[in-house]
Amino acid sequence: MKTLFLQAPSFNGFDGGAGARYQAKREIRSFWFPTWLAQPAALVPGSRLVDAPASGIDLEETLRIAQGFDLCVLHTSTPSFSSDILVAEALKQTYPRMMIGMVGAKVAVEPESSLQASSAIDFVTREEFDFTLKEVAEGRPLAEINGLCFRDQSGSIVHTPSRELLVDMDQLPFVSEVYKRDLHVEDYFIGYLKHPYVSFYTGRGCHSRCTFCLWPQTVGGHLYRVRSPEHVLEEVRYIQRAFPQVKEIFFDDDTFTDNRARAEVIARGLGALGVTWSCNAKANVPYETLKIMKENGLRLLLVGYESGNQKILNAIKKGLKVEQAREFTKNCHKLGITIHGTFILGLPEETRETILETIRFAKEINPHTIQVSIAAPYPGTYLYNQARKEGWLKEDLESQLVNDRGIQISPLSYPHLNHTEIFDSVETFYKRFYFRAGKIAEITGEMLRSTQMMKRRLREGVEFMRFLRERRG
Repeated sequence: MKTLFLQAPSFNGFDGGAGARYQAKREIRSFWFPTWLAQPAALVPGSRLVDAPASGIDLEETLRIAQGFDLCVLHTSTPSFSSDILVAEALKQTYPRMMIGMVGAKVAVEPESSLQASSAIDFVTREEFDFTLKEVAEGRPLAEINGLCFRDQSGSIVHTPSRELLVDMDQLPFVSEVYKRDLHVEDYFIGYLKHPYVSFYTGRGCHSRCTFCLWPQTVGGHLYRVRSPEHVLEEVRYIQRAFPQVKEIFFDDDTFTDNRARAEVIARGLGALGVTWSCNAKANVPYETLKIMKENGLRLLLVGYESGNQKILNAIKKGLKVEQAREFTKNCHKLGITIHGTFILGLPEETRETILETIRFAKEINPHTIQVSIAAPYPGTYLYNQARKEGWLKEDLESQLVNDRGIQISPLSYPHLNHTEIFDSVETFYKRFYFRAGKIAEITGEMLRSTQMMKRRLREGVEFMRFLRERRG
């Protein structure tokens, strides 16, 4: 079947890509690569991947592109689901014979209700869906394919047996080949990464049990399954040949540093290739490993601190001590490793006082840049079930994680801290962190050293202030 893999058009500037952990409009223009769609696309000969939001493609253009395809696979998420349904219905109305399926955490954990939302959806996938979609595209009967939910001829919903998690990750072809074929890397921006960048996964799953984290609890699992170092390095060599303009490679594993020995082996290989790279990391990596990575091209670590309050970290099962995070950050500063720190407000045990404590903590450890998110109870996560049980999740906000402009809202509310206070605290956090003499001087110095960085930071500054105005609106 001629197959179209589609990240559908949605809110203007909405990063709902099949690689984004939180689907929302960002403070500045940001788009992750649609890696979770690119992977099955690499398994289906003659397929095409379209990332409408990043490419600026609207619904009319999407419908034109879809002409001639037998199968369309849409990635969806809880925030974008209603919008994605409208796109699916427009596709079905225009091309009645087209088979339409949906993938993503949303449909994986709520397959029946997702199918019932619209007759335009022919099937949804559960678990990892790479080889599931390959088999669908090959034309196999849906009833014979593991990991699917679909309607039979009578209209009844059929659940096929679960698909086992993939263990031999080297079976997967390179997603970067699909990027080269179908995407423009210049369309993808992340504020703390060099531009243009390329990101991909070297493994799936995460050992950590953070109660809010979406992918490990819905699709990826808690067993960290990895590609061999040589397989990873071979894709890096391909990227060097295919994208000579790329300035940085980002490894998007939930926690690349979970397997430290392997991370060190890959780092040494990257050093030999002369690659500038970054990755996700937990704030517990020892100095010796950090040193090896830095000496072999590591530029930046994306670190989920979440909170500066130990009680909150314990409540979300972070498996991290605040003092560990302090020591780790000191080591990174000592070695010259840049940190982009991420924080979440409104998690269980949050109070007005703990919000201020986390702001003080962020200013103290002083990562180069930060992202402040609102606790998002995605269906399928422990946090979602906990919030429903405890009555923290307002019924009218249960399925709403963003507003009608794609901006993240606060659906959680506690007796001592309501959702409006949580929402407003994000702006307070940003202002107190960035509007400091030392931080202003740091960013100004960065701009003075590079004309390109000056243009970029000025653009991002305008976008950031516009974003704050839109939040208030």
